[in-house]
Amino acid sequence: MGKRGVMCTSTGCIEYAPERYKQYGIDIIRIHVLFQGKEYLEGLDLDPVDFYNQLEKLEDPKNNLPKTAMPTPSEIKSHFDKAYEDGYDELIVIAISSYLGGTYNLIRLVAEEYKDKMKIHVIDSKITCFGEGLLAVRAAQMIEQGISTDQILKEIAWMMARQEFLGVDAKLDYLIYNGRLKGGKAFMGKMLSICPVVHFTHEGECTSLTTVRTPKKALAKTCEILKNDIIKDRDSKDYILFHIYTGPSLIKELEKIEGDYGIKCNHEAVIMSPVSGCHNGPWLAGYGYLPLRREDEALD
Repeated sequence: MGKRGVMCTSTGCIEYAPERYKQYGIDIIRIHVLFQGKEYLEGLDLDPVDFYNQLEKLEDPKNNLPKTAMPTPSEIKSHFDKAYEDGYDELIVIAISSYLGGTYNLIRLVAEEYKDKMKIHVIDSKITCFGEGLLAVRAAQMIEQGISTDQILKEIAWMMARQEFLGVDAKLDYLIYNGRLKGGKAFMGKMLSICPVVHFTHEGECTSLTTVRTPKKALAKTCEILKNDIIKDRDSKDYILFHIYTGPSLIKELEKIEGDYGIKCNHEAVIMSPVSGCHNGPWLAGYGYLPLRREDEALD
């Protein structure tokens, strides 16, 4: 079993997650953010807290939206070249959901050029934010444990089929401006103060799971869905649950409500990546959930 490594796209929020994950040396392929006349590399020179503070105060956001851009082929190649020079025989690359842009497909195409040098497994995470990064962390942990790559890929697929992302946008502005919410839905949503509970399907598409009047009711609905439809009676040692947020305002309200549903996160909160958050705006709060397979649960 040769030297194996893990990479992740910057939307995986590994750099905003607890420091202990740095020990795994997960390499980061960075997505670009263009905002107020400047270009940033996510996770390197754009602080997410500062970014969301700026979004919250942005005048005329409709005409000053941040934009995102994929990494270039040469940037991706530089990561693969370095891995090859460092003696890696095999890479597992966890990428942002292919539904959210072309980054996954571009990495996959570039990886094809290295098939005579290294085995590169490019995985469409079907999700974003630390849900994506956590898959990379789990892959790195399994490599450290000496688990075979075939087994790791099967374990990652098992988790992906059961992973969840649930969140609430307190304001629809950015969803409307970015075209995620259009026409009559956008008009009625604004007029009636409707808040969507958004989630990722297991195909990797971010959609509205349900709509609720007022942010507080939407947060309560999120807790209800998480408790009754996702966690159910699963023991807390058999999953990882953490808060996802863009700005501080709504996450504080969520923390007040979740206790009524017996929900307790067992992992630190991780801020949403700017690339993902710029489409939702600075008023999102929710959960990331990743089940851990028990010995009595079949892998296939």
